[in-house]
Amino acid sequence: MKAMNKLKSASERWQDTILKDQLARAPELRDGFTTESGIPVKRLYTPLDVEEIDYLSDIGFPGEFPYTRGVYPTMYRGRLWTMRMYAGFGTAEDTNRRFRYLLQQGMPGLSMAFDLPTQLGYDSDDPLAQGSVGRVGVAVDTLADMEIIFRGIPLDQVSTSMTINAPATVLLAMYIALGEKQGVKPEQLTGTTQNDILKEFIARGTYIFPPGPSMKLAMDVVEYCFERLPKWNTMSITGYHIREAGADAVQELAFTLANAIAYIEAARSRGLDVDDFAARLSYSLGCHRDLFEEVAKFRASRRIFARIMKDRFQAKDPGSYLFRTFSGSCGSTLVAQQPLNNTVRITMHALMGILGGHQAIHTASWDEGHALPAEDASKLSLRTQQILAHESGLCNTIDPLAGSYYVESLTDEIEKRVTAYLRKIDQHGGMLKAIESGYIAGEIQQSSLKSQQAIESGERVIVGVNKYAEEEEDHGEQYLHIDQGIDEQQSRKLAEIRARRDSAAVRRTLRALEGAIDRNDNLMPAMIEAVRCYATIGEICAVMRNRWGEFSDASIP
Repeated sequence: MKAMNKLKSASERWQDTILKDQLARAPELRDGFTTESGIPVKRLYTPLDVEEIDYLSDIGFPGEFPYTRGVYPTMYRGRLWTMRMYAGFGTAEDTNRRFRYLLQQGMPGLSMAFDLPTQLGYDSDDPLAQGSVGRVGVAVDTLADMEIIFRGIPLDQVSTSMTINAPATVLLAMYIALGEKQGVKPEQLTGTTQNDILKEFIARGTYIFPPGPSMKLAMDVVEYCFERLPKWNTMSITGYHIREAGADAVQELAFTLANAIAYIEAARSRGLDVDDFAARLSYSLGCHRDLFEEVAKFRASRRIFARIMKDRFQAKDPGSYLFRTFSGSCGSTLVAQQPLNNTVRITMHALMGILGGHQAIHTASWDEGHALPAEDASKLSLRTQQILAHESGLCNTIDPLAGSYYVESLTDEIEKRVTAYLRKIDQHGGMLKAIESGYIAGEIQQSSLKSQQAIESGERVIVGVNKYAEEEEDHGEQYLHIDQGIDEQQSRKLAEIRARRDSAAVRRTLRALEGAIDRNDNLMPAMIEAVRCYATIGEICAVMRNRWGEFSDASIP
């Protein structure tokens, strides 16, 4: 106490003399500073700002509750994060070439993007798919496409993350069936299905079925993998897309945790013990612009989650407390103007992820403001992570920003604000009801509007956009161009599959799927049988559409 009083007196003296004189000669650039989320940032942080923080209960040691400093005891000194490049475009052949190229460059984990028709459960020859086939990811109609995508890539030697939600059961079924064809048992498969349908209702809109059946499908994956795929992460609960929809850092984390609570409660309602499945959940958060706020968000996320699992769900297994995270460059931070500047932004994103202690990091490519990443741009993005891992000294010590008066104070403030949001969501009756009432959408819309107004007014500077703009150079030859004939190629391939498959077997498995739906069975076994017969994603989803209908967002204010 005596030392703190002495420090307080010294701080007041500094403000009344040195600082006062400086401000009289040269005022600061603006009246008030805040983080991107509007948290006020003080001029200077000292031990006075962290005196209420208890090191052991609030910060602790890595690999030990509350995990603020990291989920593993040695972190990157023992094992680097998994480096992922988001890939997948065009045809299965195109994506296979890109996957093999990235693996040759030293990338240990594949991150798979699907085109919009696949995400919405439509075949490539469906009229609703016209013009969208292979554009924002790879087109996958049947198991035959999966076979080509992973040709020459043994599934027992790679970890595959699949960004798929509404039809996650179908794509996972294809991956399991592909493993069988390669002689890889389900228990040997490692990877993650995103499988986070709630964030689709909140942020992205690529849902198919109403919330009830959608949650059932998500839980089918959790339950099936608990029994059959012990190395598979059954769900990546994804704040990244919530952030991209306009949420600030506090909202992103709060809504991600609220979604996690909803999924855990749904799994428990199926009779699963929290310690049976919680360790198989992973989380994805975005890397935006404010480096220190992002690092503080990541550190706070582990602490809040560990406390939720211990206090709210009474988890006993320490593995259930681990908020294992995959971070990615927020695409909204990459701009089309002066696109090479995005390399600096991407490096900053990687730095946020490393200083924040993530288990996997995706860095975008400089050309993503215009197109899907070209091969050279993807390699540069991967090399960015490799240089930071091996040349910067960032991995020599654990949680190097711990003890920073600013970072610890900001971590604490984010925890308080996130906890307040979680209380509000509970008052709404939980996340599903908060979504249905329009509360979540309203909060995100307000945040998005504030952010856009700050950019348009120039209060928030975006280099090359609202400051330091210049005449644009033409980088067109460096961008990836998708073959305009891909719709026809994929439709022709699909027709060939339909012609040579056993149509009677397909009809039989689809009828079996209908029966499983009517009995409210776990649908994964029926899905696997259907994809083995080369039933298409459109045919399988049509069965579910016929039984459950489609969801319209008109019911959400």
